[in-house]
Amino acid sequence: MIHAPLLKRLVVICLAMFAFAFALVPLYDVFCDITGINGKPSLEQAKQSTQVIQNREISVSFTTHAQSGAPFAVKSKEYSVAVKPGAMREVMFSAKNNSDQDKVMQAVPSVSPGRAAKYLHKIACFCFDQQPLKAGEELEFTLLFYVDTALPSDIEELTLSYTVFDISERLAANNN
Repeated sequence: MIHAPLLKRLVVICLAMFAFAFALVPLYDVFCDITGINGKPSLEQAKQSTQVIQNREISVSFTTHAQSGAPFAVKSKEYSVAVKPGAMREVMFSAKNNSDQDKVMQAVPSVSPGRAAKYLHKIACFCFDQQPLKAGEELEFTLLFYVDTALPSDIEELTLSYTVFDISERLAANNN
C-alpha cells in the first residue's frame, strides 16, 4: 500500500534537490563576485592607467600549466616582476605546440589572492583570444598589464596563473 502524502513529500524533496544542484553554479558565481574570493580576473581589455603610485611596489609572479593531456609548453620569460601601482608592465610569454598536429590553445587566467583579481588589469593578453599553433610551432605573446592604484595596502604580492587548454577538438566539433 502506497502512502500518498509521504510519496508527495519525497517527490517534492527530490525536485527541490535537483533545482538546488542546478542553481549551484550560478549561485557560486554570484557569491564569488560579491566576496571576491574566486580569483577570476576580467577577460575584458582594460583601459590604460593614468595615475602611478611611485612609493609602492607590488611583486607579481607568473605561473603556467597545461591541462592534463594538452600538448603545450607555456612559460613566462620572467618569473616575477616588481610593479608600481598604475604603471604599465610588459611581460613576454612563450608557447610551444609539442604535438605533430596543428592545435588551438586557450589560456584561462586566475589571480591569487583571489580578492586581488579585480585590481589586476590587462591591456593586452594572449588569454583574450584562442591561439592557433601549428605542429611544433613556438610563438611569443605579450602580456601588458598594470595593478590598480586602489589595491588594498595589505596586498604586497600577486600571482597570475594561466591554465592552458587544448580546444582543438571542441572547435572542430563546433565547425561540423
